[in-house]
Formats: sequence, structure tokens, C-alpha cells
Amino acid sequence: MRILQVITSLEMGGAETLLVNMIPRLQALGHEVDLCVFNGNETPLMQRLKEQCPQTNLFVLGTGYYNPLYIFKLMRMMRDYDLVHTHNSSPQLFVALASLWHKPLLCTTEHNTSNRKRNWRWYRPIERWMYHRYQHIICISDIAAQKLREYMGKGWNSPASSLYQRISTINNGIDVEAIHAAEPCQELVKTKEQRCALLMVAAFRKQKDQDTLVRALALLPKTAYEVWFAGSGERLEEVRKLSETLGIASYVRFLGIRTDIPQVLQAADIIVMSSHWEGLSLSNVEGMSVGKPFIASDVNGLHEVTKDWGLLFPHEDAKQLAALLQQLTTDDAYYKQIAQRCYERAKQFDINEMVRAYNQVYLTLCKA
Repeated sequence: MRILQVITSLEMGGAETLLVNMIPRLQALGHEVDLCVFNGNETPLMQRLKEQCPQTNLFVLGTGYYNPLYIFKLMRMMRDYDLVHTHNSSPQLFVALASLWHKPLLCTTEHNTSNRKRNWRWYRPIERWMYHRYQHIICISDIAAQKLREYMGKGWNSPASSLYQRISTINNGIDVEAIHAAEPCQELVKTKEQRCALLMVAAFRKQKDQDTLVRALALLPKTAYEVWFAGSGERLEEVRKLSETLGIASYVRFLGIRTDIPQVLQAADIIVMSSHWEGLSLSNVEGMSVGKPFIASDVNGLHEVTKDWGLLFPHEDAKQLAALLQQLTTDDAYYKQIAQRCYERAKQFDINEMVRAYNQVYLTLCKA
């Protein structure tokens, strides 16, 4: 089957990492898989895809995300494929519009439980029309599927409806054993000295809540802990200024975009994901894979994966987060217990199972 994957960019992020990990595995199953990106800025993920999958055609539409001229480029491109699979909001809409002229099989993945456009009442009819253009919608968690059905309303909520059947859940997957077996980044190990390193891997955007981790650090003994942030984005300077205001800037390290995330995870002592909402965070599962304790905000997406395995703290509650961090670092048996539970949970999200499920969706759509 000829499949075209369409995404906004290959900046470092969960959906982008998932796609780069998935393409070679789908090709190994016999599919011809190409990739179209709206913003073609060179990134470590793009470089990795080129090196690992030189046979993959990479189409770059431009340098922006919402250029309506992309629709015409997509119209021509989509004629050569049996199935087009979109990721993120603008590709979802632009491919739906392009399909008015030529409609291959359309599939999309919802990578979050919510987005800001769902608060725009005027936009709801557009999204309802858009989703009707897709033969299948994959959600990365049950809560993401539930929230989408609630948002779409009548017809999509009834199990007896054909619209209800268009939505399914396929949990995100990662290469758990490769992350678990990674060697720690020695540069980071040396520089943290005797301090406990708290790591958060996430882009600096409105969805993420690095601020609460910074505030929690300010409540902890100053010389016993440090925070590492791996990622980039528009809110990075805002978070940096917060650390300066709280007088803890020397204990907050901004690592930038890293291509060695497994090694960085292994160098840390505790993994934290503080967020306002998630779909099913790849960083969540990656963080649980290394055999270290994982602590997350008790919000949709993170709650599903972490509850009863890792530790949860109330949304934006820096005081409770600080208390959990202190408990882990003062009770070695508790630290090891939570770390082992996190690893056992991560093993339930193997990427090969995820790819098999995606492949089954593709084959079912073709047969229909």
C-alpha cells in the first residue's frame, strides 16, 4: 500500500517522534511510506529519518503551518497514494479540503485530549465537516477518544452508530528495552555531582507546565536538587525568568533539543512531567522506561498511564510535588519500589504492538 503521512513539521515533540519511529516499521511490513511536512526546517528528527529511511520521499511544502497554498500542493500529491494519514490540526484540515478534488482513503490521529480550537464555537461546524471526511480517526488514549466523541456530539456518541465506529484507540508505543538499556550521558552525570537531578522532557509551549516544577524546586533544599529541561519553544525565556525571580537559576539547566533522550533520561534521578493536558505523552512512557521514578500532573492523558504505577500530584500544586520529591529521595526502598512499578507499566506500551494495530486499521480500510 502507498501511504502518505502528513504532519506540520519534524520539530522535537511526541507526535513527530512517534511518526519517525513508526515509518521504518510500517515499511518493514511491506508498505511504501512517504512523508509530507508543512514546515521543512531541518531538525534532528528530520536528519534521523533521512539517515534511517533513505528510501522515504520527504516532501516539504514551505516554512509555515497555515499557508492555504499548501492545499493545492496536497491536491496534486495525494493522487499518487492509496491512503493519506494526517497528524496535527492544520494537516487535518488542509488534507480534508484537498480531498474535495481527489479523495484517497483518509485516516488521522488525535494526539491530544483537547486543543484551543475546541473552545471556538464558530469553528465547531468546520471541524465536524472535517472529521466527516476521514474514514477513520485514531486516538492515542481512551480519554482522548471520549473527549473527541463528546465534542463531536450527536451520532458520534452512540455505540450503534457508524460514526462511533470510525473512532478507535491505539496507545502510543516506544522501544522500551532500547531506552532501558541505554547508557547514562556521562557529561550530565559528572556535572550534577551529588545533587538529585529532576528531568522534564517537553517543548516549552502553553500545554506544558514547566513553571510548577521550577516552583517546586524553590521549596526544596537548594544544594540537594537541580532541574534539567530538555526541549525548546516559545515559553523557554519565560520559564528562565521565573527561575531567576525565585533565586534558583543556578540550579535550573536548559539542555535544549537533545537527540540522546534515552541517555539523558538514564543520567537523571527522577523524571517529572508537569502539564496542563496531554493525549498519551510519549515522554510519559519514555520516562517510565528507564527504571527511575516518574511523577506527573494529575491531568487527562497523564493520569491514565501513571495512576497506580508512578506518582501523581494535583495540577499546578508545587508544594505537593516538592513533598513527593522529598519522599523519594529520603526513602530508598520507596524510590526503588516506584521505579520498578514504572518500568513494568512502560512495558505495556511497546511500539511493535502499536504498529501492528495501525497496520490493521490500514488493511481494514483498504478492504472496505
